[in-house]
Amino acid sequence: MTKSQERSSEEIVRETISATAYKFRPQDFLLGAQMLFVAFGALVLVPILAGLDPNVALFTSGLGTLCFQLVTRGKVPVYLASSFAFIAPITFSIDKYGLSATLSGLAAAGVVYLVLSLIIFWGGSAIVMRVLPSVVTGPVIMVIGLGLAPTAVKMASEATESYTEAIAIGIAAASLLATMLTAILARGFLRLIPILIGIVAGYLISLPLGLVNFSPVAQAPWLEIPSFTAPSFHLPAILFIVPVAIAPAIEHIGDVLAISSVTGNNYLRDPGIHRTLLGDGIATTLASFLGGPPNTTYSEVTGAVTLTKAFNPAIMTWAALVAILLSFFGKLGAVLQTIPVPVMGGILIVLFGTIVVIGMNSMIQAGEDLLKPRNLAIVSTILMLGVGGMSIKAGAFALEGIGLSSIVGVLLNLFLPQSETKLPKRDGESQSDLPEQ
Repeated sequence: MTKSQERSSEEIVRETISATAYKFRPQDFLLGAQMLFVAFGALVLVPILAGLDPNVALFTSGLGTLCFQLVTRGKVPVYLASSFAFIAPITFSIDKYGLSATLSGLAAAGVVYLVLSLIIFWGGSAIVMRVLPSVVTGPVIMVIGLGLAPTAVKMASEATESYTEAIAIGIAAASLLATMLTAILARGFLRLIPILIGIVAGYLISLPLGLVNFSPVAQAPWLEIPSFTAPSFHLPAILFIVPVAIAPAIEHIGDVLAISSVTGNNYLRDPGIHRTLLGDGIATTLASFLGGPPNTTYSEVTGAVTLTKAFNPAIMTWAALVAILLSFFGKLGAVLQTIPVPVMGGILIVLFGTIVVIGMNSMIQAGEDLLKPRNLAIVSTILMLGVGGMSIKAGAFALEGIGLSSIVGVLLNLFLPQSETKLPKRDGESQSDLPEQ
């Protein structure tokens, strides 16, 4: 390599480091607001569906992102906001145990991230991958999405006193179609906000049909402190929710790998996956202590970083500060509550379906042979127990659905023996041509 080539390589390295270094500058305010705008649709959708305050979710997403940046020393340009993986358990738990008890389960879910970060710090990520391979996490993620399917269909089709079933399905279909077409055909910035476009399209169609009630907006104050709620310790709720944290924790590693490939920095090494998991866990536990949903890294924002080349992590600081500021606008939360249910139902059909596909894709990317007897046993058991709603109860204690299927999957993976049998040879094939079982 010539000296000129060496200098050129060194310059490229310096430019990369400079572009990804933390620089808090006033002129980046609009970039930060834009990043929040990208995350906004999904961010507020989770609390609305789960029965939480969207203004609290805004506040805790901003606060959680700031905490994440402190833990990771301001090195990773990601934004943390509401996690879709927890919608079903939050909804079920609130119905069964109440909001305050559910929040204690969400706080414990953040502790799971802490435990995983310590395991990785002491023994490396290989330990986690051994206990939680894709044949366990993949079907668990699928169970989360499949378990939400009845909710999405009900919201998209159920009639009320205000509208018929046909109107509900029509509005839901319009929202769904707008979301899908935006994701498939849009270019540039619009492609990053298909959820927001779908909500706006459904909302505009609902207006002339008289489905939007603006009276809560008129009654809401302009400025208002978010309705913070403190958790109360409740062991059954904790045992119900904690296993759910396994899947998004593993998905978090994938998100960090994605932003690493975008910026060219190895965040698994510096600041380290143990630090990013810790930051995510602290953000989740802190959110639960204020009444907000669990936080997770947002792939939508990673897409925006890719498009804009805005690698400076301080831009996410601006996004966090804007989120905290908006959380105190009472009328904003009231406007979000006016979104008709069928609009949300249409969006959720594709969103919850996407969760299922993500679980499937994680196994495909890992190269898993799902017809291998061992894998077949693990995946099928997880899916049937989770989707079927299998429950184990002992007094006040109950382990069911996602939580039960997650634990069973982990145990099966740890204790089922590895099979060395091979498929029988077919005519015209040599034994070496066949996949190993």
